[in-house]
Amino acid sequence: QVQLVESGGGLVQAGGSLRLSCRVSGNFLRINSMGWYRQAPGKQRELVASISSGGMTNYADSVKGRFTISRDNAKNTAYLQMNSLKPEDTAMYCCTARLIGDYWGQGTQVTVSS
Repeated sequence: QVQLVESGGGLVQAGGSLRLSCRVSGNFLRINSMGWYRQAPGKQRELVASISSGGMTNYADSVKGRFTISRDNAKNTAYLQMNSLKPEDTAMYCCTARLIGDYWGQGTQVTVSS
């Protein structure tokens, strides 16, 4: 059974920073891509950032230059460093990992106050 556990969310003032972590545990051979999605109330879920097994990254235009996704394959963990946070970044952030299938964490809330 594969589980994803996120951590690092919280309340921060605009302009501040947070670092999210997502650890994958369970029985598996390999993690392919990993990513972070977010969903704000009343809005559609959007892909924030993704990273391939080889380290290639992709970002939503709204976070380019402010967010950085990385991964530590030895720890089966992905990170999302979020700098210069804005109130519009407020959302539930969920981690996803592609193994044989796609797996999701339960999410961590990020709230940015103005």
